[in-house]
Amino acid sequence: MNCYKAKTGELTQQWYVIDATEAVVGRLAAQIAPILMGKHRPTYTPYIDTGDYVVVTNVDKVVFTGKKWQQKFYQRYSGHPGGQKEEQAAKLFQRHPDRILRLAIQRMMPKNKIGRHMMSKLKLVAGAVHEHQAQSPVPLEAIDGRPTAAGALFAPKVAPKPRKGRTRHVNDVAPTEQTALPTPLEAALAPLHEEPATPVVEAVAPTPPVVETVEPATPVVEAVEPTPPTE
Repeated sequence: MNCYKAKTGELTQQWYVIDATEAVVGRLAAQIAPILMGKHRPTYTPYIDTGDYVVVTNVDKVVFTGKKWQQKFYQRYSGHPGGQKEEQAAKLFQRHPDRILRLAIQRMMPKNKIGRHMMSKLKLVAGAVHEHQAQSPVPLEAIDGRPTAAGALFAPKVAPKPRKGRTRHVNDVAPTEQTALPTPLEAALAPLHEEPATPVVEAVAPTPPVVETVEPATPVVEAVEPTPPTE
């Protein structure tokens, strides 16, 4: 039994929008990360980006449980001596309201090139209005709004556009369109392998017999002169 493996550009990517008002950071990140990776669909393939786009509005209204605003610290390192710094979650939230949620989602994604590509599909907006209305995103609830596996949505196949400013040569024709030319030996032996032509006999319709109609002869009656009386 062969298992289905998705190919690049084969599946159609959808758009979702989530309102993060009064949403817990960790629980919201655990909901968004599988959507970006494509694990909410049965067509998930580890080495192919099969995830969808997620737009999160009101990221400046997320909350932490307990006293994490004062107890949680974020570290960053510039790579130079003495470049390691720590910052409290409350202060980081004041400078960059979207960075708290972005870091939470990023730490749940693959730490490689494809993980960075999946993170580019995350759109965080500090407010209720976003600029992706043209994509008609599907609204999801922030708590139990994880989309269920709805099957594979395949992208329509697009015919390749012809190249401009280039003349089409014989080598550009597909192998199925090229006509194979016979070799000199095959051309010489071709008359020997040809089957004799079957003579075509045309069907001639039979000529109907000609029946002559003979009219009966009319009897000829000779006129007899009367004999004179004898005295």
